[in-house]
Amino acid sequence: MVSLRLKQGLTGVCLMGIVALIGCSGSETANSNSSGDVAAKASPSKLVVALLPDEDAATVIQDNEGLVKHLETSLDKEIELVVTTDYSSMIEAASNGRLDLAYFGPLSYVLAKTKSDLEPFAARLKNGSTTYTSIIIGNVDAGVDEVADIEGQTVAFGDPASTSSRLFPELTLANKGLMSRENYEAVFLGAHDAVALAVQNGNAQAGGLSRPIFETLVEKGSIDPAKVAIIAESEPIPQYPWTMRSDLDPALKDEIRTAFLELDDDAVLGPFKADGFAAMADKDYDGIRKAGDILGLDLGEFVQ
Repeated sequence: MVSLRLKQGLTGVCLMGIVALIGCSGSETANSNSSGDVAAKASPSKLVVALLPDEDAATVIQDNEGLVKHLETSLDKEIELVVTTDYSSMIEAASNGRLDLAYFGPLSYVLAKTKSDLEPFAARLKNGSTTYTSIIIGNVDAGVDEVADIEGQTVAFGDPASTSSRLFPELTLANKGLMSRENYEAVFLGAHDAVALAVQNGNAQAGGLSRPIFETLVEKGSIDPAKVAIIAESEPIPQYPWTMRSDLDPALKDEIRTAFLELDDDAVLGPFKADGFAAMADKDYDGIRKAGDILGLDLGEFVQ
C-alpha cells in the first residue's frame, strides 16, 4: 500500500496571492492567556476559510469570490480564503488552529477530527440529497470498458486522503475483487481533474473521481466522453462537510450556521454545484469510518 503519511508543507493560496498558511492564521491569540485575547480568539475580526484543493487552486479561489462577499456581509468579518497545497496540509492546518472554517472532503474531515477540535455543521445539498457518488472511468482506446479490464492496469486516484477520488473508488474495486498492488497499480495525482485527464490521455488506463466533478469537466469540454467511459459507480457518500472550530463564540457559530443554511444565492452556490446547504453532524460520517475499516486502512497513518 502506498504510504499515507502526512506531508508537513503548509503553503496555501490566499486571495492576495501565494503565502505561507502560517501567515494566514485566524487565531489572534496564539500565546496569550488574557481574557481579552481569549474573547478575540472566540470571535476573531478575521476568519480564515479553507477550501479543498480538489481542483486547480487558482480556479477554486477565483470561483469563490462570491462566497467571500457573502460571508463578509453576513458575519461582518474580514474573510481570508485559503486553498492548501494538498489535503494533508489542510488537516495539519486545522489541527494547529489556523483555520476557522473549512470545507473538507468526508474522509479528510474524519482524519482531521481525530486530531482537531472541530465540528461539521452543513453539507452540500443537491436535488434534495446530501449524498453523492464516485465513479471509476476507463480509457476507451485501451479497451477498458468494464471493471474486469482493470486487472494488471494502472489506476489513477487523486489525493490519498480523498473520499471520492481514493477511498470509495478503492472500495468499489475491492467489492469486485480487485485490490491495489495485487490486481492493479495505483498512482496518486492529487486532484480529480488530473485523474480524468490522465485517463483520457492514456497515462492511466482507469481512474477514480467524484461523479459531480467528472460531469462538470465534461460540460466544460475538458473531458471527451467518447474517450472516457464510466465503468462503475460507488454507493452513496455523505457530502463534503463545512466545519468550524468548536471553540468559536456560540453566537458567532449560530451566525455561521445561518449564513450557510439559509444561503440561496446561485452565484455563491454555483462553484459548489449545490442547490443549498443542509445541516449535518459527525455521526453522518460514520460510514466513512466503516469504509476505511473494510479496506484495512490505518487512519492513524494519515495524521502522524
